[in-house]
Formats: sequence, structure tokens, C-alpha cells
Amino acid sequence: MDRRYFLAVSGVALTAFVHHWGTAEAEPLVRAAHGSRITPELLDSLQQTTDSLRTMDASAGSGTLAELGDAHLAFLTRLVQHGAYDEAIGRRLAAIIADTATQTGWFTFDSGDHGSALAYLLGALRAAKASGDLRLGAGALSYMAIHSYSTGSPRDAVTAAQAAREKTKHLGAHSLQAMLLTRQARGHAKLGERQAALAVLGQAAEFHARGRTEHDPHWLYWINDGEIHGQTGSCHLHLNEPRHAVASFAQARAALNPSDLRTRALFLSRAASAFFRQGDLDAGCSTAHEALDLADHLHSTRLNEHIHTMLDELQPAHHTTYAQELQERAAVVTGTRSST
Repeated sequence: MDRRYFLAVSGVALTAFVHHWGTAEAEPLVRAAHGSRITPELLDSLQQTTDSLRTMDASAGSGTLAELGDAHLAFLTRLVQHGAYDEAIGRRLAAIIADTATQTGWFTFDSGDHGSALAYLLGALRAAKASGDLRLGAGALSYMAIHSYSTGSPRDAVTAAQAAREKTKHLGAHSLQAMLLTRQARGHAKLGERQAALAVLGQAAEFHARGRTEHDPHWLYWINDGEIHGQTGSCHLHLNEPRHAVASFAQARAALNPSDLRTRALFLSRAASAFFRQGDLDAGCSTAHEALDLADHLHSTRLNEHIHTMLDELQPAHHTTYAQELQERAAVVTGTRSST
């Protein structure tokens, strides 16, 4: 992939790229029978490696996973170039590449390298097209939406999520639609579009309530009530509605998967911010310490950034003993993590 080109993609160019993904025909993937033949069993093993990296990230943070994902992706690329396979095997190999590139892009983003993350995600979108699996393309676009609303381009987040929804709406994948709707809602909320954000969140809750179907991708195992409530709380925080945010984060806390430690820590840090905005210093500091308890065992630059944002909410009360203790502890936790 031409990284210089990918890093320049944003705004109108991103819209054009997404449109091309949605309309272009998949390229044929048949290689002459030279070199080692790729077997279904090998592909099973390669997919398991990607799945293992995904679950490691959820419980421990990105850490060194970006390097591992990149190495795995390089091996997969060599198989495309030098292996022997028919059309069906080629499509499946492209699907694993798309999944791995998406995850590596996410690991890279969580590690704080936003520019390189976008390159991986755009590469994943192209591989998804070659695989013929629209769900993988939607997965790449969902992370592009996160990238966009986290780096000052919330309108691009809405564009990416809407494009993914449009291409997959006929699949009957309820959980996938719910997840994409939460990404779109975050973009609307960042833009201050309250009515649109709340309407889309309502649709997300409705799709989620219908339950997971056989058409939902296996990599979307993590969508649950806690995720829906947590994203709702995040939107209310963007909209400066701390009371509603606190209520939603409380619901998320009770429903999250216990193994999704980073997600729990992120939502706790945002809940603490909501408490601080309400003027509830005690509840905010208590919740912030819970977030730090988890952050002390996670390797996530993105989580550290959220913690620093949370501490910014403390400024009106920074002179209090509770606030000073929290700031001192946060400096130790995030300083330790950023030096690894």
C-alpha cells in the first residue's frame, strides 16, 4: 500500500474512497499452481492467530500487539504473493488479511499512532473488497469512524458509518447494525447534533434488542448491553449532558463483559468526567480511582489520553486533597504505561 496516499485521505477524498469501495467489483484472486499450496487447515490456523490477538487486546490493551499484528500481516501478504490457491481459497485469504489489517490498525491507533492506523484501515477496506465479505468492509469502516471522531473529523465518522450500514443493511446482521449506529451517533454527538445522535442511538438499541443472528460476524462477539449503554453515555458527555451520561455509564458498568477491561476503564474514566461536570467531586474521584486500578494493568495510550482528559475536568477543584491525590496517582500510572 502507498502509505503517503492513504495518510492524505480525509474529507472529500475519504468519501470518494468509501464510495469506490461500495461500487467497485472485486478483483479475481486466482494464482497459478506454483509454490506451496495453501490449505484450508492453514487458513484456520491463521484466522485463529488474528482472533487471539483480538482477545488479548480487549483484556490487556494494545501494548506490543501492533508489532505482532504487522508481522502476521506481512506473512499473510507473502502468502498472497507466493502461494498457490484457487478462487475460494484466495477469497478466504483476503478475508483474513482484511480482518488482520483492521485489527492492526486498531492496535496502532490505541498505541497513539493515528496516521499509520488510517493506512492499515484503508488497506483493510481494499482487502475486504477482494474477499467479497461486506461485513469485513463494514468493520474497517467502523474503526475509521472511531479514528475520525477521535481526531477532529466527526463528519467523516458519520459518512463512514452510514456507508457501512447502507452496504450491509440487507444481511440481517442485527449486532453489526447496532455497532455501526453507535459509531454514527458518536459522530453526530461530536458535531453537537443532539436530535440526530439520540435518534440513531435509539435505532442501535432496537437492533441490539433483536438479538445476534447467524449473519453477524464472529469478530463482533463483544457487542452487548454494556457497550450500547456506554456509547450512549459517551454521546451524552459529548453533548454536555452529564446527568444523562452518569445514568448511562452506571448501566454500562453493570452489563459489560468482565474480560473487556480496557472498555470498562474507558467508560469509567468518562463516567468520572461526567461526575466532575456535575460538581460531584467525591463520586468523580472514586470512579476515577477505579479507572486507574484497571489502567495500571493495561497498555493503552488511548486510555491514558482519556485519563488526562478526565483530569482536565478537575481544574475547578484541583487544590483539594482528593483532587491532588488523584492527580499524583494518575501521573504515576500513565507515566509507567507510556514508558513501556
